[in-house]
Parts: sequence; structure tokens; C-alpha cells
Amino acid sequence: MSQAPHQPGSSSLRTQGYWWHRARADLLGAVMRPHLGTPRRTLDVGSADAPSVGWMSSGQQHVSLDLLPEGLVPGQGVCGSATELPFADATFDVVSAFDVVEHCADDARAVAELARVLTPGGRMLLSVPAYQWAWSDHDVQAGHHRRYTRPRLVRLVEGGGLRVARATYAFTGVFPLFVAERARRRLSPPPPGDTRLPQVSPRTDRALMALCRADARVLRRRDLPYGSSVLLVAVKPDRPA
Repeated sequence: MSQAPHQPGSSSLRTQGYWWHRARADLLGAVMRPHLGTPRRTLDVGSADAPSVGWMSSGQQHVSLDLLPEGLVPGQGVCGSATELPFADATFDVVSAFDVVEHCADDARAVAELARVLTPGGRMLLSVPAYQWAWSDHDVQAGHHRRYTRPRLVRLVEGGGLRVARATYAFTGVFPLFVAERARRRLSPPPPGDTRLPQVSPRTDRALMALCRADARVLRRRDLPYGSSVLLVAVKPDRPA
């Protein structure tokens, strides 16, 4: 699939406080907080600029990594690539990569690197965009290489030698709006190079957040059958299989 030039970096660098990023943080926390345990060292790859990992902070040593320095707090992060992590084997108890591996041409290499720096028994936390049929100009401009189904992401992670503890869809409540927005983009594409996120009114923002909070309540108890994102938790075995 051909890729067009895109503006580098997460859209959250350009649109602070956007509803989707706030909702993602809530959904990630609902699914993944029970799997955190009490890590000594955590690594967040590629989403340091977004409000994704506040729920992960519990006094442990936390490292953020991003390709762009703009995505890092000065003095608190490391510039680097998900496919060539600048860390020794078995360094971190938890590694997260939220909406990252779809940006990697070799997603198996990215997962292998995330697994390499995990301690035995460590947890890998991932999120990715869902459904290749939803591919649009947005994915091209964002620099995506693919979108995923839940089974595809599970196969990718299990192929890297990890055990999947949980995998679910998310953003289920707003999914009809997502489908309508993708259909609109196909019928009336935005101008080339337009990376702006769809703007919403304060009332719409509140409605979207309410739907996502309902998702989060459900996700604390069980998985959701569809949605525009896939969330996954995996565990690195204590010893090689």
C-alpha cells in the first residue's frame, strides 16, 4: 500500500486536549491498569506527547521514548525508534506502545524489540487502529502501514513469543460515528496534506466522552466485540518456550 508524505509526530502535538486522546487514556486505564502490578521500571514508546499514561505513574522509574524531541519532556525522555530500542535486554517490567506499531513497516520487528527489553514475566501493553476496511486518507497522512483486527494483533504478539492475557476492541460506543466519518472521507476527501482532526463543539465533546466513559465501565468487566481500536495486554514468559 503506497504511502503519501505526512506530517510527523502524533496529532496530539498539534491538537492539545482533543476528546479522542482523553477518551483513549480512560479506556487504556480501564483495560490495562489491573495488569500493571508494581513495576520498578516502565517504558512508554511513541506516545509521550499524548495524555495516555498518567494512569501508569505510581512512583516507579518511567522512561518515555519518541522519534521526535517535540514529543518528549526535556530531560525526561529518550529519542529513538521502536524497531531499534536503545536499551539492554530485560530492562523494563512494563512496556507500552499506544498507536505505534501500525507506524512500523516491520511490525514483527517492533514487537520483538518491545519483548526484548521486557523482563521475564513483564507486561506488554499495546493499542492499534482497527479494521483495514476503514483505511482512509487519515491513515496515509498519519504514516500508518496497516490497520488490525483483534485476531491479527493476537497472532502478531503470540508470534513474538508472548502470552496474550487480554485483547479487546474499544471505542465501541462511538463506532457508528467512526464508520460515518470514514464514509464521508471517501465520498469527499479533504485536500491533500490536510492532517487536521475533525473539530467538535463542546456539546459534542461531552456526548462523545460520555459514550467512551460507558465503554470504560464495560471494559472493567468484559471485552467489547467491535470498535475502532484494539487494546492488548501480553506477558513475557518466565523462560523461553
